Order: sequence, then structure tokens, then C-alpha cells
Amino acid sequence: PVIDFSQFGVIESKPLSRIKKLSGANLHRNWVTAPHVTQFDEADITDLEDFRKSMLADAEKRGVKLTLLAFLMKAVVNALRTYPNFNASLSPEGDNLILKQYYNIGFACDTPDGLVVPVVRDVNQKDVMDIARDLAELSGKARERKLKVEEMQGGCFTISSLGGIGGTMFTPIINCPEVAILGVSRASMQPVYNADSKGFEARLIMPLSLSYDHR
Repeated sequence: PVIDFSQFGVIESKPLSRIKKLSGANLHRNWVTAPHVTQFDEADITDLEDFRKSMLADAEKRGVKLTLLAFLMKAVVNALRTYPNFNASLSPEGDNLILKQYYNIGFACDTPDGLVVPVVRDVNQKDVMDIARDLAELSGKARERKLKVEEMQGGCFTISSLGGIGGTMFTPIINCPEVAILGVSRASMQPVYNADSKGFEARLIMPLSLSYDHR
């Protein structure tokens, strides 16, 4: 039923951008197309973050902003090699699993106009500096509304990072026809028991949320 909200108080109506209209329809389609399951876990990234920081000076000399996302993309490729069913899509009939031999990783990018998913191609063939450079270029294009359609196509797997807005876990929606998506939340220092020293120590822990097609 149509509700007249103005009868309850003052309202303001703002039109949705074209991207938000399209992404809303796509997200709904993806949600109902794939039977979603989301598993939650945590990763100790203390050593990884130390390693990233050790590379920052070199990255700055190269004019590269080296974020954790570049390392996560490399880690995802290793995981997809170990579990190839995640690097796949279902055939249109739903009776075959199409296994992909390439590794193009998408990343959810929030813009003033709405959510877009640029794709970094051939992540398996690039080092973290190259990936970081691609991330910066694609993010810049997204914010400036200069992304080409082909720069948002061909993804095998998507990473959605909400670390910038906080929170611990969330349920990312699969970017069909992909079959899985990794949600990354803000890392925080937490006490972790060390069996060797028999004591607790502070470690940097990152929450992970993996949604996948239950089929």
C-alpha cells in the first residue's frame, strides 16, 4: 500500500541516482538467485601488517598507496587455487559448474553515486605494488565517474571491505554470476593466548565474512 508519510510529520524526498537504482535491482536479483550461506571467521594479520608497513617507504618512492586490500587479493588467489570451486560460475541451466583458469578479482567501491565493483585483472600475475596501483587507478575512475563497462566485467570473485566504517561482521551479497564474496571488517588489537609462552599477547585480528552459493 502507498503510505503518505507526510501525515506523520515533515519529510523530504530525494531522488536515487541511476547507479543506486541499478545496484538495488541487481542486489535483489543476486540475493534471490543464489541460496546464500555466510560463514564468519577471524584472521591474525599482525605479521602481514608489519610486512606491509615495511614496504611503505618503497611504495611511496614508486608513488603507490600500498593498502591491505592488495595483499588480500593475493591471498584470495591462493585460496581460489586451493578451492577451485570458488573460482567458478554455474551454467545458465544450473547443471554445470564452469571452472575458471583466470583470476580477476573485483572490489566493492562506494562512490557518491552508489556502489560499483571494478575488477583487477590477472591478479595472479601481479605483485602487490602492481595490484595497489590498479586499485588506486580504478578507485579514482569510479569516484570521477570514468569507469568503463569492461572495467567492471569478467570478475571471478569479489572482496567487500567495510573496515572504513567499523563494525565486526556483515553478510555480503554474492556478485552473481560469481559464486562467493569475501567481506572484510575493521581489524582490531585483541588478546590472543600463546601456547608457547602460556600467556596472552596483543595481536591484530581481522574479521572475515564469506558468503557463498550453497549449491
